[in-house]
Amino acid sequence: MGAGAFGVAGIVASPAHAATRTLERGHTGADVLALQKRLTLLKYWCGTPDGKFGHLTQQAVWALQKVGGVSRTGKVGAVERSLLSRGTRTQPRSTSGNVLEVDIKRQLLFVINNGALLYTLNTSTGSGERYYSGGSWKTARTPTGSYSIWYRWPNGWQNGSLGAMWRPTYWKGDYAIHGSQSIPPYPASHGCCRVSTAAQDLLWAQGRVAIGRRVWVY
Repeated sequence: MGAGAFGVAGIVASPAHAATRTLERGHTGADVLALQKRLTLLKYWCGTPDGKFGHLTQQAVWALQKVGGVSRTGKVGAVERSLLSRGTRTQPRSTSGNVLEVDIKRQLLFVINNGALLYTLNTSTGSGERYYSGGSWKTARTPTGSYSIWYRWPNGWQNGSLGAMWRPTYWKGDYAIHGSQSIPPYPASHGCCRVSTAAQDLLWAQGRVAIGRRVWVY
């Protein structure tokens, strides 16, 4: 079988001109579908491949760029195609069990199932900036260590003085993994780990954020 849009056998082929165009949010077509299938194969979750470069595909591309150590543009050009062709993916630290790993340096969240990488998600953690809350100044940092999810908001948005969180799952005090409408490819939160609302729905539906689930932040 011949190579597809990214030089990988079995991936849906795209028109000749599309194989070299820079893909970005808003684009549609066979080359976008091929991109989404390749991302999914390499464990970068982008929802259901549909040939439309939307929010979730951009999140997955940011995750790929973080793992590959390249500029976080959210676009797919020659550099990203090379990463995809080489099968670029990360090796999490966990080798057994069901774990949620948060890599603060690279701003990535890994979902580990029975010791194997299931999903790689773009995340945004503590910005390191100062903010005022509860009558005192604090620094937006995400604590490192090994924890367990101890509480889950029943459903929907939880609104607080620091903003809204979609279906937050708490792993240390007020720190949670939660869905957000803003998940940039850099640290921007007050200390929580932000993911897309769709990714949080997935984690809930699959029981990945159940009470007692280990969260390892490093």
